[in-house]
Amino acid sequence: MHKLQFMLIKLFVLCLLSTQAIAADARQLIKDAIDHFRGLSSYSEASMIIHRPDWQRSMDMKIWTRGLDKSLVRITAPKKDMGNGSLLLGDDMWSYTPKINKVIKIPSSMSHQSWMGSDFSNNDVARADDLIDNYTHTILEQREEKGITIYVIESVPHDDAPVVWGKEILTVRDDHVLLEHKFYDQDGILVKQLVTREIKFISGRNLATIERMQKVDADDEWTEFRLHHIQFDADISNTTFTLSNLRNPRF
Repeated sequence: MHKLQFMLIKLFVLCLLSTQAIAADARQLIKDAIDHFRGLSSYSEASMIIHRPDWQRSMDMKIWTRGLDKSLVRITAPKKDMGNGSLLLGDDMWSYTPKINKVIKIPSSMSHQSWMGSDFSNNDVARADDLIDNYTHTILEQREEKGITIYVIESVPHDDAPVVWGKEILTVRDDHVLLEHKFYDQDGILVKQLVTREIKFISGRNLATIERMQKVDADDEWTEFRLHHIQFDADISNTTFTLSNLRNPRF
């Protein structure tokens, strides 16, 4: 083999390995950001403010999580919404409404529909991890701001992925705080974006404590998620993530 041919092959292999390493790093950055917010398990108290041009309402909630595939969200106020809940187990999701005393399984086709009339989808609230394994991730940009490394990551769904977005672009700090999450349709048009508006040191780590979700074509319509308290590695009973507990709360 000629020396030039050998060098070209070596260069090709190095480029291939470099591309694979970048893709792996991008995927890990996203996984770390999700793990950072949830921990091995967590219990949190939060509120959600839904703002529209002619009205605004808020809800208080409690949230339990375990790993990447178990979440329980329960509304605690106002009184008319108290007891409403959502349960995520793996790829399955259920909602419960006390007014009709009925647990309803949410089909995957509805996972991206509005949750409780907000700009967050069922999938957003459950913080499902389908973004990790159903997408190919690439680092588009890496920059330094005030001593913090910031990564911009493009996530493109696999051809057979059961998702509605054409691509998603996330901006993540090196301490795993998500700064921005943009959602694009199949034509590459930006539809909505989640922007972190406040970061605080809470429960031993920096966390996004105020996040606003907003559609790009609705200037005066948005929903804010506000984190008030969180306990990581919480001792959560196995019965927490059950349909029985969703319908008849014991916590």
